[in-house]
Amino acid sequence: MCVACLRANVDISDGIPKQGTLFFCRGCERYLQPPAEWVVAALESRELLALCLKRLKGLNRVKLVDAGFAWTEPHSKRIKVKLTVQGEVMGGAVLQQTFIVEFSIQHQMCDACHRSEAQDYWRALVQVRQRANNRKTFYYLEQLILKHKAHENTLGIKPKHG
Repeated sequence: MCVACLRANVDISDGIPKQGTLFFCRGCERYLQPPAEWVVAALESRELLALCLKRLKGLNRVKLVDAGFAWTEPHSKRIKVKLTVQGEVMGGAVLQQTFIVEFSIQHQMCDACHRSEAQDYWRALVQVRQRANNRKTFYYLEQLILKHKAHENTLGIKPKHG
């Protein structure tokens, strides 16, 4: 086959989806990186491009030559990524192809924003009391909380005297 016939008949981007979905939290403006990690990424940033490329299955079968954003309206809830890939076809010929993958943005609250929206919702309430006058035990408890990062999932810590 000649080069023109190869380009017309062979599609090396066949196994790569042309549409995808990204989940965006409006509260903290982060994107979901599955399974449960939320990452900060500005529009048309390297982080967002990396997140979009990770969401595409089938990129391991071809060589990614170039990737970049195609322009869309800022409020369209769409992100277009322009990809250029290379792949080997019959007879060892290398074929290069450019195509656009469109991601739609859907809104979903992250766990941290969901927890802060549900005001006065407590899963557990812990009271720590001490009869001694020195505060060493409280300082030790505070250091343990910080060491094990237990403070990241709390809604509030209130000291109360009396």
